Amino acid sequence: MKLAVKDLDIGTGGPLIAVLHSSDAQRMDLHFEDRVRLSHGKRRVVAILDITSSQGVVRQGVIGLMDELVKELGVRDGQNIEVQLEQKPASLQHIRSKLDGACLSEEQLGEIVYDITRNKLSEIEIAYFVASTYIRGLNADEVAALTKAMVKYGETLDFPPPVMDKHSIGGVPGNRTTMVVVPIVAAAGLTIPKTSSRAITSAAGTADVMEVLARVEVPLPELRHIVKRVGACMVWGGALALAPADDRIIRVESPLSLDAEGQMIASVLAKKRSVGATHVLIDIPVGAGAKVWDMERGERLRGLFEGIGKQLGMEVHVLLTDGAQPIGNGIGSALEARDVLWILLGDERAPADLRKKSIMMAGKLLEMGSAAPLGEGVKLAEELLRSGKAYRKMVEIIDAQGRRASRPEELVLGRQTEEVRAARPGTIRSADNKFIARIARALGSPEG
Repeated sequence: MKLAVKDLDIGTGGPLIAVLHSSDAQRMDLHFEDRVRLSHGKRRVVAILDITSSQGVVRQGVIGLMDELVKELGVRDGQNIEVQLEQKPASLQHIRSKLDGACLSEEQLGEIVYDITRNKLSEIEIAYFVASTYIRGLNADEVAALTKAMVKYGETLDFPPPVMDKHSIGGVPGNRTTMVVVPIVAAAGLTIPKTSSRAITSAAGTADVMEVLARVEVPLPELRHIVKRVGACMVWGGALALAPADDRIIRVESPLSLDAEGQMIASVLAKKRSVGATHVLIDIPVGAGAKVWDMERGERLRGLFEGIGKQLGMEVHVLLTDGAQPIGNGIGSALEARDVLWILLGDERAPADLRKKSIMMAGKLLEMGSAAPLGEGVKLAEELLRSGKAYRKMVEIIDAQGRRASRPEELVLGRQTEEVRAARPGTIRSADNKFIARIARALGSPEG
């Protein structure tokens, strides 16, 4: 059936959506979320169908196209295109099988990830996939297969080994170890291309904090050049097409704060494999208010990360650290950036807890990458920090990405302050990580 095009001038940010008037849909026996094949000249595109009864959106005889479809088909308002019913993708049957409790094969998970990456599944359908893995879980083979598929259908980086990387699963305000660890490890001559996330529910993500000091939205070709020249980077992973299916899955998970173990492990390891990492250090903070609240779950995650990492050809080491309270002095992008610079500059105001944890983690990576003998990593990390080599490497990274600030006095902090004094002397026994993060976000973090 031929229908006239209406450019709706709206982008979906992913799925390819076409809109029909309900009377046309009824006449063609089409239903919400059906697939339709759209043809214009030699171009063929399969779209997901939405239906409206409003003449103001699309009238009878017209098909509304979102921006992505207009671009794919190369059409303009008023041009006619052919519309035909298309079979739904096989990946939907795989998702249904998972909901029923089946274990999925590498091929089936690959089809699901391919369709997510190519915008062939709607947000609702991806949500069902997320729900199926949350309810039914993923075994180790499924997690490995999901990880491989995420890497396969995205961009990848390739550097001479060893390539180091680290990750914290989060949940602890001020835990800005990455920005201390990366320059230490790079100053020792190891390669460490670090992609990080922005804040979702926390006060600041590593990308938000690094953005105070330098540009973090870096195109892939430029990123390759920076890492080859400087040996390291700290950029926002969302600006790259590394494991893009993971980004769409995370977007669906966020409203309900779902964090299924299998999905989380695949998400982390896919991003590491995509940057070519051969040696990965995972930080799992454990404690009340952290994402992992008890050691039993922490040990289980340790076994899964290390075992699945081995299946993927990566040496993965997991540290279980104290996640019961915030770390560092400041919470929020600028204050956390100041803590990092104080540590790298050897300033007496540097937070001792963040410094100690960062050196411990950097030391472990130095040993994993054979830059230091076993048991000597912390000593080398301390020396690289004390000598100023780590700070100078940080300045190199900042300059390579586009400098904004490299000294604490250059940072723009909030103008309004309030000193809160304790009503009586005593000892602080605990701190609520989530509550502190909420306060910081209410005050404008990470942007403020």
